Amino acid sequence: MTPSQLTRRDFLERATCAAVIAGIATRGVPASAAPGMFISLNSATSGNVPWPEFARLAARVGYGGVDWGLGPAKAAGLDVTRALFAELNIKPTIVNLPLQGPFAGDDATFRPKLTQLAGDAAFTAGIGCQRMLMVLSPTGPSPKDEYRKIVRDRLAAIAEVLLRSNIRLGMEFLGVQSFRMGRAGGPPPNPFIWTLAETVELAKDSGPNIGVILDAWHWHHAGSTIADILAAGRSRIVHVHVSDAKQQPPGEVTDRGRLMPGEGIIDLVAFFQALQKIGY
Repeated sequence: MTPSQLTRRDFLERATCAAVIAGIATRGVPASAAPGMFISLNSATSGNVPWPEFARLAARVGYGGVDWGLGPAKAAGLDVTRALFAELNIKPTIVNLPLQGPFAGDDATFRPKLTQLAGDAAFTAGIGCQRMLMVLSPTGPSPKDEYRKIVRDRLAAIAEVLLRSNIRLGMEFLGVQSFRMGRAGGPPPNPFIWTLAETVELAKDSGPNIGVILDAWHWHHAGSTIADILAAGRSRIVHVHVSDAKQQPPGEVTDRGRLMPGEGIIDLVAFFQALQKIGY
């Protein structure tokens, strides 16, 4: 089947079938023990459903996991949250890095935040989750080389804390042109990192447990390639986001313009074949 022949219906039918097969294959087995890729429910696709109803929704409609929020889970408590996932037999897939502005301010402001991060990482690992996510801005407050050193040093410190709890951190690069061009009438931005290849290089420089969030939509709009996925390798891809894009000039692309997989122009067949080839 060619990419143009992969329709939304095809994708959803295959995804549902895969979820059913996975459910049959792992019935009675904890979700955390199930091998291979699985589909995780993200709140961006499900509306404003509060916790823990959000997790119950994911389980009820056949998802293998859920992208969860640290605040509500911590409020419920470690034992209650662990029991919830065991009851639903789904995975706590990934959670946002609980650090506000990790690259802002001086070290005297940054370092104390690592103590709280250590506790949050321990909680995350305690419920069976081993992945965190952060968005990497495609622009910076200073020239690229100068800002990269700050980011790299902070990431290395974060990596050290997360490694104690066996947590991996994925950086989501933003490849859309409008995200890196700055506001009209404002000062020109300092370009930073917005491609898969450069994000992987930053990850390699920062720690063994630092990698990327491979978002097919941003990957496409950044002009990244299948070769970039193969070069990244399994160990540096922490999590995958999938959506599709319509044909339009780069300057007109906005984050709200996403399509369901199979409805647009992204070669998702080749995308998944590359992930399969690296053993993700």
